[in-house]
Amino acid sequence: MAEAGLNTSAQSSGNHRPGDGRRLTSIQAMLAVALAFGLVLTLNFSGRIKLDRDLGRIHARFSAEIDALLEEQRGLIEELSYVKSDAYVEYWARDEGKMIRDGEVLIMPKSSGVPSATRQSTVRLVEFQTTAPEPENWELWWALFFDGEPPRFN
Repeated sequence: MAEAGLNTSAQSSGNHRPGDGRRLTSIQAMLAVALAFGLVLTLNFSGRIKLDRDLGRIHARFSAEIDALLEEQRGLIEELSYVKSDAYVEYWARDEGKMIRDGEVLIMPKSSGVPSATRQSTVRLVEFQTTAPEPENWELWWALFFDGEPPRFN
């Protein structure tokens, strides 16, 4: 009984209150705020790192595509310069155009096994448009006013 009296007197005489274990001190609150802030920063940085990786992959893919297109452009420029040259014009005139210079004789070999009546070459001419079709005036006005394609009435 004396011990019980000592226990109660020690508990009541100290600064320890029964509800103190559940209350947050200012240090604990600051620590919670710092942890929450750190978590937000961590999530933000990880999102930025992921975005940077994605952008790096996209940049690499487009860089490779640009390099391929530049190589194709170089080839086309070389081909264009060759087609514009006198050497190509002379090659085409002699080989495909069957043209000759003054003093030359054009020799065309005949096939020996097939009669010329059965060997008919049919040339089909196909019309095609080399320029983009011109839009009508109302389509141009529609695009200017509404910034989009006009409706198609089919």
